[in-house]
Amino acid sequence: MVLNQIQDQIIEEFSMFDDWMDRYNYLIELGQNLPEIETEFKTEEYLINGCQSKVWLRAGYEKGRMKFTADSDAIIVKGIVALLIRVLNDQPATDVMNTDLYFIDKIGLKDNLSPTRSNGLVAMVKKMKLYALAYHTKYEN
Repeated sequence: MVLNQIQDQIIEEFSMFDDWMDRYNYLIELGQNLPEIETEFKTEEYLINGCQSKVWLRAGYEKGRMKFTADSDAIIVKGIVALLIRVLNDQPATDVMNTDLYFIDKIGLKDNLSPTRSNGLVAMVKKMKLYALAYHTKYEN
């Protein structure tokens, strides 16, 4: 499925909820369904700087596509990273690098996060795009 189709799906899912308490609960549920990153990758090397809570993100590259796994010690943040992985996982590195993650604004996510969580969201997106750039440079150029 293409990135924009996944983003549109997420926008549609979030539109079913009338208030942000329901949306937060949905985020928590998404985080609970996120496959956990292997314990050996819960190290400083995989920790994302700029997040108030701990977020570990690991990237790989298989058959021309990005592979992401992650975990967080905060339930809402874990849901946020689950959304990002849902959109960016198994996509070509160039698509990950260049995509406009418009779903974030459309569902009102950034507007309904604390400033520190919002900074963490930006840091997660930046890290995922940097991983994609690194793999693109290494394998596709």
